[in-house]
Amino acid sequence: MSDTTEFKATLARYLKARIPFISIRSAERSRVLDLLREVGTSLQAPLLVHTLSQGTRELSTGRSLNDDRSVTGAVDFASQQFAQRQNLSVVLTEVSDIEDDTASARHLLDVVMLAAEHSGSVVVITTKPVWGQLQRAGMSLVLSAPTEDEMLAIIRESLDAYREHIPIEWDAEDERRAAATLAGISRIEADNIIATLLANGRITKADMVEVMHAKDRIFADISGIERVSVRGTELNVGGLGGLKAWLDKERPLLTADLRERGIRPPRGVLLVGVPGCGKSLSAKAIAANWSLPLYRLDLSTIHGQYLGQSEARLKEALSTADHVSPCVLWIDEIEKGLAGAGGNGDGGAATRLVGQFLYWLQEARARVFVVATANNVSQLPPELLRRGRFDELFFVDLPTPAERQEIIEIYVQRGLKQALAPDLMQELVQLSDGFAGSDLESAVREVVKEAFLRGDAAATPELFKRSFSNVVPLSKTAPEQIESIRAWGRERAVPASGQPIGAASPQLRARRQLLS
Repeated sequence: MSDTTEFKATLARYLKARIPFISIRSAERSRVLDLLREVGTSLQAPLLVHTLSQGTRELSTGRSLNDDRSVTGAVDFASQQFAQRQNLSVVLTEVSDIEDDTASARHLLDVVMLAAEHSGSVVVITTKPVWGQLQRAGMSLVLSAPTEDEMLAIIRESLDAYREHIPIEWDAEDERRAAATLAGISRIEADNIIATLLANGRITKADMVEVMHAKDRIFADISGIERVSVRGTELNVGGLGGLKAWLDKERPLLTADLRERGIRPPRGVLLVGVPGCGKSLSAKAIAANWSLPLYRLDLSTIHGQYLGQSEARLKEALSTADHVSPCVLWIDEIEKGLAGAGGNGDGGAATRLVGQFLYWLQEARARVFVVATANNVSQLPPELLRRGRFDELFFVDLPTPAERQEIIEIYVQRGLKQALAPDLMQELVQLSDGFAGSDLESAVREVVKEAFLRGDAAATPELFKRSFSNVVPLSKTAPEQIESIRAWGRERAVPASGQPIGAASPQLRARRQLLS
């Protein structure tokens, strides 16, 4: 049974039972009214509806009954009707100020009591909570956004009306992908997106990208998370073969219908390891390669000074991520935002944030792929590392010689549009032993800057060697820190490179021996 079918069945039972007050939580007023009209027709029960634009009218016929468009006038008119008629239901679409004990809430409660005496019902469509004493006089319902199956039906209904008039290249699989992408938005928003595509005079395979961008634009101004622009041409990540292979295997599962198998879509990865080795860049590369929008959740902006403020902000941000799915959610340096769990200095806010985030990570079913990165592994809450939280925990180590060559080639090709001689490349690979990816980028960038200022001829082998020799990597200044991070990763993580963690080169081992 779909969510909408279950909603209609429950609503019909409430109206048939003459529940005196029914609150419907939904932002889709027109969709709720359509469902109410269907239910009222099947029950042959009179339904009146009030809107600010048309006053009070019969829902089934649209016949006007009261021209007073104010909410107060509508409530008074409903009171008169309940006193004169039995089994009447009145739908109010614009009631405000009923979240707390206010004059409006008490006025409405008085009318609800009158409706109960005459087997009537007051139905309120709202997006906000209802005052407790008023809500306890009846029942509540929530109309969720269309499910994937319902969205698929919406898409097919829209396209079928035009199949004989314009070229439509989408097949059944494309329709399912579009439904998975649009899940989480309202019907009217989905209708608008499809109508915009139809206005082009054809539906092509390439329109699938526009579907994703259109949904992204709907939530562009919603607070909580930040939209990150990614340019695929600049997001080649060298090395990390183990991570890339795992991502290639998981990618088809993100948009597949897995309900019959009883499994959830991929939830995400936690990337830990040596600073500057491509963890943050990997988040951008995943979004670009998977053609998904990338959003960044900055946990440092979540914390508030008042009790419960941090939790409310995190809930809003995660709810926004659910709405914009499918997407990649990047949480950079997650240990900083969730640090302090278990302590009392913040009144337990960090512990509550960890619990709230882990609950969402484990229970939410939206297609949000989380890429969380961490540098200081000692600050990671132990609960975050349990199996079942993230799909996998990868350790990003210093690049191996083969990975260093690949990274150097990427940066040289990007900045100089040329390839290096094999002998020079091998010498740079040796000179860069112990370099992180950011160190390699810095060394090549110095050469590219000289080539820009003095011409490409300035990018000589000597300049490359001098630039690489001038870099002092973290592995040289703090080898104990690197080894400590690696020791942690050997016991808990999968190597992102596909190679054993800490397979250090002879030079790096020699430096450690000298220091010991």
